[in-house]
Amino acid sequence: MRINRYLALKNYASRRQADSLIQSGYVTINGKRAVLGDKVSENDKVAVNEKVMQKKAESRIYIAYHKPVGIVSHSPEEGQRGIEEVFGYKSRLFPIGRLDQDSHGLIILTNDGRITKKMLEPKYGHQREYVVTVDRSLSHDAVGRMAAGVNIGDYTTKKCFIEKIGPKTFRIILTEGKKRQIRRMCEAVGYQVVDLCRTRIMDIVLGDLAEGEHREIKGDELKNFLKELL
Repeated sequence: MRINRYLALKNYASRRQADSLIQSGYVTINGKRAVLGDKVSENDKVAVNEKVMQKKAESRIYIAYHKPVGIVSHSPEEGQRGIEEVFGYKSRLFPIGRLDQDSHGLIILTNDGRITKKMLEPKYGHQREYVVTVDRSLSHDAVGRMAAGVNIGDYTTKKCFIEKIGPKTFRIILTEGKKRQIRRMCEAVGYQVVDLCRTRIMDIVLGDLAEGEHREIKGDELKNFLKELL
């Protein structure tokens, strides 16, 4: 396989970051400086400059952010406000995953491209939890239908956990993330979402963060988070 893919699979860096390491001369194959496009096999000895990798590890940042209603998580259009506009930080970070403009709650920002794919692809089964309020009293039949999976126009959702926690409010845990999925699930059983808040991603919880507030993910919480992804 190509050297950049090898480095990504070994969790040294994302493919793009791996290309940068290679171009900077920090990667060797069997003692010889690697170049872009080189291929490696299981018998080759690949090495990456330890000081560079240590520095890169120390520079990685992971933030839990409570995205407010009205803020776009990705690619804001004219007249919209994006996370980059309202969230100021000492380093350039990017959000992993989406949370639509009308929703609020937990979103993770980082500069670690290694974790994006494993966080987002449904096949890894990582949980995301939400608390949702709809426009009228929620029937047990509607809850059961959504839990079993409903057709949302171009897709039938997977079975999921749903718990009614109030007359109009329920908790839902998904392992997939189609565009505006929960809103479309509610519409499929005759309801409109009034409020939607994401409260958990894997083992990272929103907690008591107010809209617009953030905290750094670190210590054992970070260690356990990365253990699930790398």
